[in-house]
Amino acid sequence: MRIALVSTPFVSVPPKKYGGTELFLYHLAEKLIDRGHEVVLFATGDSRTRAYVECAFPSARWPILPRDEQIHLAFSAKRIMERGDIDLVHWQSPVAVPYASITNVPAVVTLHHSRTPEFSEIYRHYPENHYVAISRSQKEQEVPLARFSVIHHGLDPAAYPPSFEAGSHAAFLGRLAPEKGPDSACRAAIKAGLSLHIGGAVHPCDTWFYNDTLRGLLQNPLVNWLGQVDHLQKVSLLQGARALLVPIRWEEPFGLVMIEAMLCGTPVIAFKRGAATELVEDGVTGYLVDSEAEMAEVLAGKVSGIDRRACRARAAELYSTEVMVDGYEALYRSVLRDFRRGTASAPRCGASAPAGLGSSLMEEVR
Repeated sequence: MRIALVSTPFVSVPPKKYGGTELFLYHLAEKLIDRGHEVVLFATGDSRTRAYVECAFPSARWPILPRDEQIHLAFSAKRIMERGDIDLVHWQSPVAVPYASITNVPAVVTLHHSRTPEFSEIYRHYPENHYVAISRSQKEQEVPLARFSVIHHGLDPAAYPPSFEAGSHAAFLGRLAPEKGPDSACRAAIKAGLSLHIGGAVHPCDTWFYNDTLRGLLQNPLVNWLGQVDHLQKVSLLQGARALLVPIRWEEPFGLVMIEAMLCGTPVIAFKRGAATELVEDGVTGYLVDSEAEMAEVLAGKVSGIDRRACRARAAELYSTEVMVDGYEALYRSVLRDFRRGTASAPRCGASAPAGLGSSLMEEVR
């Protein structure tokens, strides 16, 4: 198959530091190429991949601006129609859905965000596309859609060499945003008497949270804020950790960092929210907890009893790129088969691009 993958204009593929969607696309593209497919990647010009890259922007556009998303998607749709050789297009953004429906090419759309009424209304309006949730939890929260599958994310285990010795510190990785709970991670680690190493940055929309809540906690001598980390720094941080703390306060659609930790042999202690409830297996890859106090108790005690080899093995079994690409490859073939048989709904030829979305909504997609 000749497959077009449409990324975002905000982060390169693979990401140099932050960027879950772009990391997912990198591993997907590379494995599809390994399996003999031709991959055209619509991304930023500074992306580094074996896929053929087409770009509207020579480098990543940050911070997020809706106009850049519109320019990137319009460019992608125009080039897909001009080329005329693409079998299937895989889109990543709710803003992309109307563009998907004007190309007259079978479309798969992966949802990378929690439910919002604005995005759900877009999906309802374009039922001809095949939508993919990245967790059962995410699908259960979304509006019912006629064509809707669940395919978990996967990563290349070789990119995450494990460490089977439990470390002396806890880790937190992710945006320093209220929904991610970095303040809870700080308090839990301090209560457990362990140092906490934090990798992540404050995005502009979360400056208030940093100033009001997080700044004081980061000054505690047990807390070590590393700033935004690249892949090698991330792996080193996870390898050396006793556990990754994931005290999420929202319905996290997936959480790549959880399987990154597990692949390093590092168990995850997470709040019982969103996809964490299906990714974390108590006593095997970590523990699910209900409070900061319970997180501190598990961190100080029984998490050290997790078999880190078994943790790594379980993550590789369930969340490798091989497993993920098996799912997408089967889905692509099914969508193409239906399209060629004429069983898929006809595209909406008069569809137009959506009005620009506010930056706060786009930040949630990230």
